[in-house]
Amino acid sequence: MEQFKEESLAYHKARNEYDTNGKIGTLLTKPCNTEKELAMAYSPGVAYPCLEIEKNEEAVYEYTNKGNLVAVVSDGTAVLGLGDIGHMASKPVMEGKAVLFKTFANVDAIDIELATNESEEIIQIVSKMADSFGGINLEDISAPRCFEIEEKLKEICDVPVFHDDQHGTAVITTAGLMNVLEISGKKPEEIKVVIIGAGAAGIACGKMYRNLGVKQIVMLDSKGVIHKGRKDLNKYKELFALETDDRTLEDAIKGADMVLGLSGPDLISPDMLTTMTENSPIVFACANPNPEIKPDVAKKARPDIIIGTGRSDYPNQVNNVLGFPQIFRGALDVRARKITENMKLAAAKALAEVAKLEVPKSVQEAHGREDMHFGTDYIIPSPFDRRVLVYVASAVAKAAIEDGVARVSDFDFEAYECKLKKLAAHLEGIELVDCNT
Repeated sequence: MEQFKEESLAYHKARNEYDTNGKIGTLLTKPCNTEKELAMAYSPGVAYPCLEIEKNEEAVYEYTNKGNLVAVVSDGTAVLGLGDIGHMASKPVMEGKAVLFKTFANVDAIDIELATNESEEIIQIVSKMADSFGGINLEDISAPRCFEIEEKLKEICDVPVFHDDQHGTAVITTAGLMNVLEISGKKPEEIKVVIIGAGAAGIACGKMYRNLGVKQIVMLDSKGVIHKGRKDLNKYKELFALETDDRTLEDAIKGADMVLGLSGPDLISPDMLTTMTENSPIVFACANPNPEIKPDVAKKARPDIIIGTGRSDYPNQVNNVLGFPQIFRGALDVRARKITENMKLAAAKALAEVAKLEVPKSVQEAHGREDMHFGTDYIIPSPFDRRVLVYVASAVAKAAIEDGVARVSDFDFEAYECKLKKLAAHLEGIELVDCNT
């Protein structure tokens, strides 16, 4: 690990005298090498698009990068695995988020770290600058403030506002759950789900499972089961308060069909797994780097278990890179005003579908595996499967138009899917000519 630490630190520094520190920079999309190009890029030629936008503000999508630009905004109060480290210490993470946007969906992103953790101040700052971007990705803001901030910004802003810590995990685990239900023959309304962790991701996952049709959800925070008798619950936790005698994880997990861990290492014991349902129990142990229970330990206790983690060295990785780049790609391409619950559910359904496709050899090679096919060890697709971009972005774009939140109404979906296939191939270093291949 010490060697990896040194390599990682070196990776973030300039590699030569022409390089810059950090991971992102400015990519010019138009030449500026002649007197005429200089005059068009700035004065006097730049006045013409300015005047067009003055006449019709929607023209900003035609003459600027707004339609492909996302702001990654954080106050550094809940950085994954690191906690409240401050806004400047969070900057490498936010730059990394911009890298993933570009790598997996060709979306340009810029990181903005705010020197405040006052909710109202964050709302004011972000709302005033939102029009400069096609969308806002809130990141690593602590709960319950993140809920309040996102809710207010969604009301105020005329572009999509998406808190990935909440909704990314919800979309991906919902996709996995859909596929497990198909494998086991269960229905959403029949199952019992236990969620360990009532922070941003836990609350969002619970809401999305309800939208899927799940009726029985038991949620736990650091004090145990969230039940009606507790007087210390915020309004977000109250949504999941039950009339129940269960107080501990040991109580709650009995008879559960699914356990979602968004908490800390080794909280689920092998003995607990033996009390879950007899038919294909599922565990998503998402704590990083050490999950609530390791897959080998879980399978020793329950050979029939279907398990996923947040780690890339185990099957069924719950990786948010499967969600936010492609969701924003679809939302940006129809110039959406917001991201709706229907758009998120459409993304989950699309992800579930990709997992059922034959896995390309290149994807298997990227994982060093030869056994990747739909089943208990492959219910969530690989981030390296470029079809994720095509399926998810197109599903999100279609849902946005159906929900009436898209600025674009006359939309050719066949042409759009072809465009996405070409983009996916381009990101893989391939030039695709025929979209039917």
